[in-house]
Amino acid sequence: MAIFAECPFCHRKQGVKNRDCAGCGNDLVKAKRAGKVRYWVHYRVPSGKQRWEIVKLHDGSPAGIEEARAAEGKRKAQKVENPSILEKVPSERMTFTELAEWYLDLKSVKKLASYDRIRQGIANFNQELGNRIVSSLKQIDLEEYQDKREEEGRAPATIDMEISLVKTMVSKAFDNDLVDGRTVKPFRVIKRKLQKAANARKRILTIEKYLNLVEVAPGHLKAFLIIGFNTGMRLGELRALRWSHIDRERWVIRLPKDIPKEKRPKVIPINHHVKRVLAELPRAIHHDFVLTYQNEPIRSAGGVKNSFFTACEKAGIVQGRDKPDGILFHDIRRTVKTNMLNAGMDKAYRDKIMGHSLMGMDVHYLAPSEEDLHRAMALYTSWLDAQFANARQNASQGAKKD
Repeated sequence: MAIFAECPFCHRKQGVKNRDCAGCGNDLVKAKRAGKVRYWVHYRVPSGKQRWEIVKLHDGSPAGIEEARAAEGKRKAQKVENPSILEKVPSERMTFTELAEWYLDLKSVKKLASYDRIRQGIANFNQELGNRIVSSLKQIDLEEYQDKREEEGRAPATIDMEISLVKTMVSKAFDNDLVDGRTVKPFRVIKRKLQKAANARKRILTIEKYLNLVEVAPGHLKAFLIIGFNTGMRLGELRALRWSHIDRERWVIRLPKDIPKEKRPKVIPINHHVKRVLAELPRAIHHDFVLTYQNEPIRSAGGVKNSFFTACEKAGIVQGRDKPDGILFHDIRRTVKTNMLNAGMDKAYRDKIMGHSLMGMDVHYLAPSEEDLHRAMALYTSWLDAQFANARQNASQGAKKD
């Protein structure tokens, strides 16, 4: 157990006897006199994990060396008398920044596909309230945070998401006895800036615009579009699709549970449009990914989205979330489910193929087989083929009139 001083310039933690920073060389003696140096108590908890605890006064302001020594002495006494108490930092002293360090280091959180978004959302919150003691937060503090973020031009949905992410973190801490009800209460009573479903998108891609889009799309995007429009797969599922997921005997795509958003295995029937695309795609030697760009896996969604927006411009389709009737790649998924409904596909089959949860007693009594899903997909494909034929015929007749 030891006390460390944090340089206010480069933020390196080091021994309190250092006169100059070991990192940047700045004068630490002068910084200490000015009250700019923060002190930390470093110790190891019984589980073996190391912990850094910042020393602060009751009002949340940085403490001096004497307070740091007192905090170190308290922790040493606790280590002898009741070591288990060191496994958690009392909520009367813990800041939201410290709580975030604990939460973001959890294995169950780190493995989430949305980890980067969670980390960024909490970081945005902590820019304003990170130094607050968690038990001192009130509802009015959250309301002021909402107003400030709104003044900065942030969308209501973004503000609600940030508070929701912090609420999840606080609830996790409450379940693990790190905070008490005083910390949880403000997050349970705060009102959302955006009413439920107020920003729900309703945009769909018509058959005519889909065909125009496929015609102008580059090769790698064309494969994304055709498979997505025939299966309803999410962009993330398409990027993660591997050849080992494709069952050529049963002609289904078998996604393992770690890929779909709902974290359940997913079986998707393959129709003749998807079969044709798969037959034309090259198979790489050094990886197993199906959809690639220049024979390499597409690691992020950004590249596909940029190609999609460029293709939309060429096809004369309005694109973008902020534009009236602007289309996004994810709108293809909504289009597919709408088309399945128009084709007469039963809701249970639609939900099963799309990966949505069955509702009510359907959960217990409906168990569609792969043959059932193939029949449902055949119905949808037959409807699609008729729509494609009509659209092409109309386009041809229009061209002759011109």
